[in-house]
Amino acid sequence: MKNIVRIALIAVIVVLGLVVANGIYVLPEDRQAVVTQFGRPVGEPVTEAGLQFKLPFVQDVTYFDKRILTWDGDPNQIPTRDKTFVHIDATARWRIKDPLQFMQSVHNETQALNVLDAIIDGTVRDFVNQNNLVEFIRSSDWEPHTMRVSMLEPAEIEHVSLGRDVITNMIHERAAEVVAQYGIELVDVMLRRVNYIDTVQRRVFDRMISERKRIAADLRSRGEGSKAEILGKMERDLMEIRSNASREAQTLRGEADAEAARIYAEAYSRDPEFYRFYKTLETYQQTLAGNTRLVLTTESPIYRYLETIK
Repeated sequence: MKNIVRIALIAVIVVLGLVVANGIYVLPEDRQAVVTQFGRPVGEPVTEAGLQFKLPFVQDVTYFDKRILTWDGDPNQIPTRDKTFVHIDATARWRIKDPLQFMQSVHNETQALNVLDAIIDGTVRDFVNQNNLVEFIRSSDWEPHTMRVSMLEPAEIEHVSLGRDVITNMIHERAAEVVAQYGIELVDVMLRRVNYIDTVQRRVFDRMISERKRIAADLRSRGEGSKAEILGKMERDLMEIRSNASREAQTLRGEADAEAARIYAEAYSRDPEFYRFYKTLETYQQTLAGNTRLVLTTESPIYRYLETIK
């Protein structure tokens, strides 16, 4: 009898343990849960982390991620409003805002990614079709103030009415409205890359090269003009310097000649005979050299001093 009671007691303890173990679950910090009973949701979603309770064996717990998740779309070939085909590579961040609505509409994250593929890709395609390529290439605050753009003619500058930033925000707002019905919050959408298709890329590169060559030729022409202006100014300055130097040299030379004449006159006035003798000796030195033959009359002033030489 005692053995039967002991076995029954052990069985009851085991059953109670199983009941308690099945009725308790721990919700991690990065998870949220929906309690279901026979496959149907019961009560509000559980979002507080820690020890939680449910009816054992009757209710089940379905866990969902609480963190921000990433969606990466496949690059799509889309035509713009100006008939230019481009590859748009978009990415987004999202999270499960309402786990109950999420479970009832898309069931799991894999299906949610399929829904995001359809909604975000479709929204991106709509906005690409409605806008020109320049709106996705340049940012919303872009202004044609840099040197390489200022060289272009005003008619060639493609003005931006919205810009990539504004269009990205519009894509996010429209897609967020749609995905909200699935219990999903779309945190943001980004256009990670915008690229030309291969058939267009070569023409774009040729146009860029031609544009840069034209800008280079314009800069080179301006440089040649500046060079000619600088050289002309240098020539004028050089001629002015030479003219001033020549004038100053002539002035100094005239002053020197005047001073020499004054000195000669003063020396001549002191002893005219000695001065005549000295000048005659200079004449002898300059004329009577080498095989020089000099024919003089006896009345020549030069001969007068030669006559006295014995």
